[in-house]
Amino acid sequence: RTGALVREASRQGEIRVTDNGRVVARILPQAEAPKIPYFARRKPSAAFKRLDDSGKTGGGVNSTTTISEDREDRT
Repeated sequence: RTGALVREASRQGEIRVTDNGRVVARILPQAEAPKIPYFARRKPSAAFKRLDDSGKTGGGVNSTTTISEDREDRT
């Protein structure tokens, strides 16, 4: 019944799961996702800016491309 409980929580709000009358879990609806992702909102520290400016952080390698290429090599 997990799927039914999750759908009910999304419609009605928090559901408390009990065992012999004792609450053992709460199922909560997912909160609205922020419009700007967490890492895009972060402000880098002065120390990180200096490190990044030094070029020692990898030069902006795109991890998505690297992972995709690695997966292509496996097939």
